[in-house]
Amino acid sequence: MNRSLPALARVGVLAAALTVAVAGPAAADPNNVNPIPGINGQPRGLPRLTGPTQAVFQVTGMDSPNHTENANVLGTDLGVMWDDGGGRMITAFGDSAGMGVPNLLAGSFWAWSSNVLFRSTTKNPANGIIFDSVVPNPLPSPKIPGIEISLIPTAGIAVGGVQFMSMMSVREWGDHGKWDTNFSTLAASGDGGQTWAQLTNTRRANVDGHEKFQQNAFVKDAGYVYRYGSPGGRDNPGFVSRAKEADIANIDAYEYWDGTAWKPGDAKTAAPIVGGVAELSVRWNDYLGKFVMLTTDPANSVVMRTAAAPQGPWGEPQVLITGPSLPSAYAPMIFPYQTGRDLYFMLTVHNQYNVLLMRTPL
Repeated sequence: MNRSLPALARVGVLAAALTVAVAGPAAADPNNVNPIPGINGQPRGLPRLTGPTQAVFQVTGMDSPNHTENANVLGTDLGVMWDDGGGRMITAFGDSAGMGVPNLLAGSFWAWSSNVLFRSTTKNPANGIIFDSVVPNPLPSPKIPGIEISLIPTAGIAVGGVQFMSMMSVREWGDHGKWDTNFSTLAASGDGGQTWAQLTNTRRANVDGHEKFQQNAFVKDAGYVYRYGSPGGRDNPGFVSRAKEADIANIDAYEYWDGTAWKPGDAKTAAPIVGGVAELSVRWNDYLGKFVMLTTDPANSVVMRTAAAPQGPWGEPQVLITGPSLPSAYAPMIFPYQTGRDLYFMLTVHNQYNVLLMRTPL
């Protein structure tokens, strides 16, 4: 990465951080954060957890070996990962705090971008994930409360040489892990993730059953793309739909799992496959020979479920990290390459507003 902050902006980082240092984290609103280590009230370094799951690497922020502040990403969240079809990994992050014109309309002294992409060739994450290039703010949002406060990536996948992201248009942030959405939509890139365009014909407004698919996760299996969904916010039911890979951008081609069979064309027929979920990530796992789903539960614990088929039935949740052991953690996103009996995933810690790499034995 060769983008750097000018000296004046670096001074501004400290000034802005001191301004918000006394503010506590909001339940959903990302604007009320302080990502500056040492003055954000959080201990520096990786958290030490008592269970088998451990933090192994800081992926983003000023304390990360990636030094994402050089790309004006001082703090960010999510970390949605996928292989680009050519052996490189793309990671999409969500709302990112940087220096520039403050977003005062949203109540923040930071300049915010709604999405940022980093690329990597890391296949073995045991020593961390190193980024080698960045695509800043590829899909800008007006960031106007009540219209669109953010446009956030929730899933990514490569199909037929094209990159697809599922984006969530957030109208405004709410309290207690809830937010209101306008729609979800696909965005596509034909040049390896460098430039992107929204596919407006894929928009799913927050009505007519499509409210079940406002935030998503992708999995490929047997020629299909499975698109998992949940309403905006956390502690919601989860659903699943599917389409042939070639039809990923054709809303009318999707089928919906009604609990016993696939039903074509009508999102209202989708029945819950899991309950009490937040941001979802789903992958096939060679070691287990099963599909693995990660999310956080209503107690804010990171939990894992497994299933033999993409639609389930999904097993009971297994707690990987308890809520009290890592407060304000959310959005566990699974590393896309097979890593034996170790499961790696990215996890956001809101109190630091940055992303960590976690490892848990299976």
